[in-house]
Formats: sequence, C-alpha cells, structure tokens
Amino acid sequence: MTIPITLSRLHTALHPLAAMPTGDGWNHEELADLLPLQRIVAQAAVLVPLMPRDSGFQVLLTRRTDALRQHAGQVSFPGGRIEDADADPVAAALREASEEVGLAPAQAQPLGYLDPLATITGFRVLPVVARIDPAFVAVPDPAEVSEVFEVPLEWLMATDNLRHVAMDYRGRIRHVLEFRRAPAAPTQRIWGATASILLNLRERLERSP
Repeated sequence: MTIPITLSRLHTALHPLAAMPTGDGWNHEELADLLPLQRIVAQAAVLVPLMPRDSGFQVLLTRRTDALRQHAGQVSFPGGRIEDADADPVAAALREASEEVGLAPAQAQPLGYLDPLATITGFRVLPVVARIDPAFVAVPDPAEVSEVFEVPLEWLMATDNLRHVAMDYRGRIRHVLEFRRAPAAPTQRIWGATASILLNLRERLERSP
C-alpha cells in the first residue's frame, strides 16, 4: 500500500500541537509487566524529523554511540528526558535535536504529535513530528551520536518493509518490530521503539482522510 504523504495529510493525521495526547502509551499494556515498579517513571520527547527532498520526505535518523549507558548503538530519533526547564515536549525535542545533531529551532517546523509510547526502561515518550529545513546539515555530537542518515519516508510507510519478530522474554512470547534493511541505509538496524513510532505514524496516516 502506498500512502500519499503531504504536509496537509500529516497535519490531519497528527495530534494538534494545541491538543497534547494523554495516556501512558498505546503499547503500555503489552509492557506493563516489564516496567520498573510496573509504572512509567519518566517523561521523554523525541523529534521525528522529516526532510523534504525532490524525491519526497526523508526521515532523519541517528545511530547512538556504543558507549552510552542506555540504548547504546541503536538507531533512534533525536530526543531524551523532558527537563524542568523545557516549556513543553516540543521544546524538549527541539533542545535534544540541537544538542545531538546541531539542529537550530528555527530550522524545524513542528507539525503535531504522535501517540505516546511506553518503553521497557520506564519512559513515556511523546514523538513530535517536524518538517526540517532542507538546507540543514547535521553536526552530530560525537559523545552521543555516531552516525546521522536518511531513509525515505515512503519506504518506511510500506507495510511489507516492517515485520514482527517473536521472542521469548521474561517468560512469555513478545513481539518486537523490525524493518528490513533499507536500501538507503543497509548497515542500519531500525527496530524497537524507533520502529514502533514509525508504525504509529503509518497507522495514523492510514486512518486520516
């Protein structure tokens, strides 16, 4: 299935910036027995950066350095814990993107929110989708980011490119989302929370008029 992806459709599919979504996460029930004390313990925000190119939107992704304490070496969106000084999740996501890849806030046009996502580390993650100035050139912080790369949004939204991988974890079968190796980034494994956020975007686009 090919989903026509325009700014207008994205605005329709996303939660408006003025109507922040609530809840512990659309996947909270699946992870409840894995969470610390079986509850969310921290709030986080990530930026889902969409780069307009001649061929269509590209999704900007990062690969975390291998030395980080959490999620080392994993493909992720720029983001992190919401700090007390952050005005809202949008401000947190933009701050983290500035720190991690050198994105100036003026180079991002926030479009709206996806649904919150729970992680097994106890975070409630609120994804902020934004259109990025196509002139932006990433300057990754080597302490946090080892690589920055782009994958076509249309490829990530294609149902055949995402699979559910069954695994036995803590006494029962669970399913982890994982993309096939993208032709644009064949060495990168896009899975876990990042894949779940992209699935949520696809499902919201499919339901939008």
